[in-house]
Amino acid sequence: MTMTENSILELIGQSQSGAGSGSRRIAALSVGIGDDAAVWRPRPGFETILTCDWFLEGTHFLADRHPSRSLGWKCLARAVSDIAAMGGEPRCFLLSLAMPKKRAGEWLANFLKGLREASRVLHCPIAGGDTTQRDQLLINVTVIGECERARAVLRSGARPGHAIFVTGRLGEAEYGLRLTQARGKNLKSGDARLQKHRYPMPRLEAGAFLARRGLATAMMDLSDGMSSDLPRLCAASGVGARIDQAKLPCVRIARHDASKKFDPSQLALNGGDDYELLFTVAKKNVARIPKRIGRVALTRIGEITSEKKILLVSQRGRSQSINNQGWDPFR
Repeated sequence: MTMTENSILELIGQSQSGAGSGSRRIAALSVGIGDDAAVWRPRPGFETILTCDWFLEGTHFLADRHPSRSLGWKCLARAVSDIAAMGGEPRCFLLSLAMPKKRAGEWLANFLKGLREASRVLHCPIAGGDTTQRDQLLINVTVIGECERARAVLRSGARPGHAIFVTGRLGEAEYGLRLTQARGKNLKSGDARLQKHRYPMPRLEAGAFLARRGLATAMMDLSDGMSSDLPRLCAASGVGARIDQAKLPCVRIARHDASKKFDPSQLALNGGDDYELLFTVAKKNVARIPKRIGRVALTRIGEITSEKKILLVSQRGRSQSINNQGWDPFR
C-alpha cells in the first residue's frame, strides 16, 4: 500500500483516538484533529500555557539506535515537561512530523504507539498538526496547558536565602544515552539503565503540588543539565547559587559499568534530558516540602545567594565555579 499524506493523517488520527483519557480532557476541544484547525476551550479561572519543542534526527536522537516507540513517547513527554515546570497541566498538543517514505510503515506504527501511550498517561490528547516528506526525521510538538490564574511558577522568583531543591535523580538520562552511543542495538529494550533516556516522565504531579500550595518561588525543568539550567534560573532572578556536591541525588552506576569511568557527579551536573524539576523555596516553607511526592523524591541541594556566582561546594568545603557543560545544540 502506497502511503499518501491523507492516509498518514488518517493513521495518526485513528492511532490517537481516545488517547486523552477522560471526557473532561476531550471536552476542551470543540473541534479536534481532522479540520483546518482545532478549536480549544479554556476553563474559567485558568491561564493558558504554550510551549513547543523540536526533536530532530541526528541532533536529539539516532533513528538507527533509538526505537521509534520510545521516540513517540519522548517527543510528547519532553514538551509536556515545560508545562510541569510552570506548575500547570497539559490539555492538548499539536504534532508536526516530517519523515522519509521509508519510515511510513512499521517505524511510523511504532512511533504512533509510543505517542498514544504518552498521550494517555499524560492526559494530553492530540488536537491536530501537519505532515510532510523529508530525507530526515523532524518532529515538532506544541502543547497547550493551563494553570490556575496567577499560579504559574516562573524562573524569576528566587531570592537570596531561598533553598534549592530538585526532584528525582540526576544524570540517569545521560547514562542511558552514553550506553546507547557505545553499544547501540546490542542493548535490550527492557534494560532499566535506558528507561530515563528513552521514556522520561515529566514531573506534573510535583509541579502542580508546588504551584497550588505556593511553595516554589522559582522553577524550571532540567532539560539541558544542571550546569546549563541553574545559571538560567539565577540569571532570570538576578541571583547566584551555592550547590552542595555531597547532596546531589546522583545516578547510580551499575557495578559492571563502574570500570568505564562514569562519574556520577559529572553526569548529574552536565547530563541533559532528565526532565526533573529544579525549584527554590523560601526559608519559612522549607519544612513544608515533603520527602516525596508520589514516588518521586525531593532533595535539598543548596541555597540561593546574593553574589551572582554559581558555585559547587565539595565534601571538603572547597568552592569552585560550575562551568556550563550541559547540552547546547550550537556548541
